[in-house]
Amino acid sequence: MALKIITDSASDIPKWVIEEYGLHIIPTPVVIDDKDYFDGKTIFPEEFYDILRSGKDIKTYHINSQMFYDNFLSYAKNGDELIYICFSTGIAGTYNAANIAKAELLEEYPDFDLTIIDSKCASMGFGLATYYALKMQKAGASKEEIIEAINWYCDHMEHIFTVKTLEYLLKGGRISKTSAVAGSLLDIKPIIQVNDLGALEPIEKVRGRQKSLKRLVEIVGERGKDLTNQVIGIVHGDDAETMEAVKEMLKDTYGCRHFIDNYVGCAIGAHTGPGIIGIVFLDEESPYKHYTN
Repeated sequence: MALKIITDSASDIPKWVIEEYGLHIIPTPVVIDDKDYFDGKTIFPEEFYDILRSGKDIKTYHINSQMFYDNFLSYAKNGDELIYICFSTGIAGTYNAANIAKAELLEEYPDFDLTIIDSKCASMGFGLATYYALKMQKAGASKEEIIEAINWYCDHMEHIFTVKTLEYLLKGGRISKTSAVAGSLLDIKPIIQVNDLGALEPIEKVRGRQKSLKRLVEIVGERGKDLTNQVIGIVHGDDAETMEAVKEMLKDTYGCRHFIDNYVGCAIGAHTGPGIIGIVFLDEESPYKHYTN
């Protein structure tokens, strides 16, 4: 019996964190030419973006209740306490599917202690919340403190993204064909956030790639607190060079020192395309720094 913290692959947590904490990641499904693959298990971002560029038919669907049942079962059998930090309900149906699996398991294992947290975050947003929770657990925090902290981190997590091409937002129905054509002609790059409901929301339009990246960095300064000391998450869609340039901008502008970076995984990358750049950060100074520093 032990307390376990897990999440899913849409969190875009880097491999080194998974290995350091022995973190269980539930893989998100992705369908390529009608064949199912699982993000981080049978397909990886390094190859996925090449497949995406090739024009193959790619779809995604959220982790279903049977998948959750299978992933939760060993913890129920072992009598573990489990915290699952979940992809936002504003983007996918993951949370509801996880709760269906929980209800089924409680019929068989009525003492199973499973807490499912709707992060209302995407990508490294709930990846960072998971990372902080793991650090707190290692530092000796109680389950109640960890759950309280996860909710705080998720509530105060800012996400801002921009894309290199509008093609994939069009394919996914996020923008109209008229907007995509006009935007491509004018080299328009949307600035997208995850709002308070956990949904993707375009907030600005900027002309040109470099101006869009500069605007991301400006927004970090407008919204972020304690930027020098907090961990900044940066994700990219197979464009590590641009990600490193953005990291340097953050260092030079705000003195940021601590970063976690990774690919945008298949779950989100399929709908945003190669070249996406995202920054996630806190809009308040953490009251849990004594655990995570």
